[in-house]
Amino acid sequence: MMLLGGWERVIDTCAARGIKPTNRALLVSIERQTMQFFVGGELKKAYVVSTSKRPPSNIKGSLGTPRGLHAIAEKIGAGQPPGIVFKARVATGYHFTEHLERGGEDDNLITTRILWLAGLEPGVNQGGECDTRNRYVYIHGTNREDLLGTPASAGCVQMGNLDIVELFEQVRVGDPVLIVD
Repeated sequence: MMLLGGWERVIDTCAARGIKPTNRALLVSIERQTMQFFVGGELKKAYVVSTSKRPPSNIKGSLGTPRGLHAIAEKIGAGQPPGIVFKARVATGYHFTEHLERGGEDDNLITTRILWLAGLEPGVNQGGECDTRNRYVYIHGTNREDLLGTPASAGCVQMGNLDIVELFEQVRVGDPVLIVD
């Protein structure tokens, strides 16, 4: 089996599912705890991320990072300051340090920006008990940047706060996101 580069892997996966890719694409490696951002076939940036503490899984309630081909369904948080905490996809108005001072939990928080993912593979990560969007799986900032590079989330793909701001400005709704082991 030929080992494909990241861009080719995303494009080939899209083609195999009859999905026309955009000019931009993301490839998340659960094994490496990295995410690559491609534009027009060129690697623009590689990021250190954190995926789930639990094994990868597409099943509702598993808290595992879902595998397969996804798309960015929504972009949430434009213009918010880095570190702002989100609850139910709404900015609270508090930086994560203020959130903790006000008695908030010290768990991995959703901060800065949200890229809400939707599965593109029926029966794998779309529909029923495996629907990524209905599981509220995001790419987002975290208050636990010290854990990036290790499995630390409850299923989402976590990034550094300045990194998610940078990425948020460059991706578009509909861009493919391939998550692999």
